[in-house]
Amino acid sequence: MLQPIRNAPEHGNVRPVSDSDKTAVIVKAVVRVADAWNLSNAEAATLFDVPTATWSRMKAGTYKGILDQDKITRASLLIGLFKGLRLLFNGPLTYGWPKTENSGAGFNGKTPVQVMCGGGIPAMISVRQHIDALRGGA
Repeated sequence: MLQPIRNAPEHGNVRPVSDSDKTAVIVKAVVRVADAWNLSNAEAATLFDVPTATWSRMKAGTYKGILDQDKITRASLLIGLFKGLRLLFNGPLTYGWPKTENSGAGFNGKTPVQVMCGGGIPAMISVRQHIDALRGGA
């Protein structure tokens, strides 16, 4: 029988992360993912749904804002996708898959990054689920 998750946020809501140390760790992880995938500033800013000027501050380590539920969700999806790719692939696709054209269902010749940039969080979830399914984690 499923047990309730201890310390889960009330009503399933994620509270904004305002602690500067936690924010810095999350932002640093997302920046590392963007660097590993060789994303342009525009692609990274779109995936994290921030203006390019804000993304530049994030990359420089000077971002002082808070992360709302949307940003935390996006960070979780990107970091989870990064980890899933590292577990699934060995070699160039480990970091190159997100920018490789894909003819599979849901991609229609676009790269996963293009799909995610165009579809926001729902597309990011779909791409993450695709990788999880390939790994056998359905």
